[in-house]
Amino acid sequence: MTVESTAARTSRRSAGSKAGTTGTKGTTRTPAKKAAAAKKPAAAKKAAEPQLVQLLTPEGKRVKNAEYDKYVAGFTPEELRGLYRDMVLTRRFDAEATSLQRQGELGLWASLLGQEAAQIGSGRALRDDDYVFPTYREHGVAWCRGVDPTNLLGMFRGVNNGGWDPNSNNFQLYTIVIGSQTLHATGYAMGVAKDGADSAVIAYFGDGASSQGDVAESFTFSAVYNAPVVFFCQNNQWAISEPTEKQSRVPIYQRAQGFGFPGVRVDGNDVLACLAVTRWALERARSGEGPTLVEAFTYRMGAHTTSDDPTRYRGDEERQAWEAKDPILRLRRFLETSNHADEGFFEELEAESEALGKRVREAVRAMPDPDHFAIFENVYADGHALVDEERAQFAAYQASFADEGGN
Repeated sequence: MTVESTAARTSRRSAGSKAGTTGTKGTTRTPAKKAAAAKKPAAAKKAAEPQLVQLLTPEGKRVKNAEYDKYVAGFTPEELRGLYRDMVLTRRFDAEATSLQRQGELGLWASLLGQEAAQIGSGRALRDDDYVFPTYREHGVAWCRGVDPTNLLGMFRGVNNGGWDPNSNNFQLYTIVIGSQTLHATGYAMGVAKDGADSAVIAYFGDGASSQGDVAESFTFSAVYNAPVVFFCQNNQWAISEPTEKQSRVPIYQRAQGFGFPGVRVDGNDVLACLAVTRWALERARSGEGPTLVEAFTYRMGAHTTSDDPTRYRGDEERQAWEAKDPILRLRRFLETSNHADEGFFEELEAESEALGKRVREAVRAMPDPDHFAIFENVYADGHALVDEERAQFAAYQASFADEGGN
């Protein structure tokens, strides 16, 4: 679901204005007024230029930020290496899952390639008692919550409906319906507030989901009830094949203003900035200051899913420009120039990465097929005649294959 582009609206308004100028009072403007009006958009655009929180440049240089530095102050070299390890292993797992889908081992896969910093930074900002409501692409956040990567693959292989207990890691099952998890998160956060618990909730969604009514409703409810929730939007520039400019006339983080709570745009390829901003937003939520919208400005380097072909709607030049901002390379440069990691660390991590890929391959291929009749269970609490009839029909259908094999 998208909204009409700014260009289309502008063109339509201009055409309508020209058609209705004859005999309309107040449509004639003097040259001086026209010149003044022409200057206003440029000035307004400059004043409304989006502010981007960044602590680490694409070249790996640390930049100061008076507002957010305190949220990553005291970070040790070991912790920095930990963030790097998280991103590398998450990318390796993601690449393995993509390869498995291409080999026919998975029905579908939604890659996070390019969004590792947004997910690892925000994921590591969470406390154990915080609760996460993901979409279907938050593999890095799942990693931070301690969900075994192989458990993420069962649903995409079609052998289960999720693969993990959400309450074991405070990480809800993946949500396929676009935007609906923001309502779930808001309701949960309202419950947290009523319980008086000292914890926060975070809801992940993409730029495309920001056009969904469910997201707008969750903004309304969270604002009115001052819910302790953080809305974390990963703006990866493309809602499948629709660019961001067809999703919103203003930067996504500015939408929060209309609902009465703050929004902030962070460099989504800067793991330190994502961690700092998310910590700030979570602290606001826990202290009773209500919701926050975080827009992580990043890029989806791969396809929307493995059923998508991004070459049909975007050029190589755009992708190459974002490759220069790669989140993993950025942190590696910082680690190397700061002498926080040596070659031995990177070599050991490479070996660990390959071991993870092997484990994932073996685990997926060893997954047992689901019970063919499980689909009929848990539909009605006490059973139903129609379900019993359908079960019998399916059993007869399955048995027909065995009969054919024996003839």
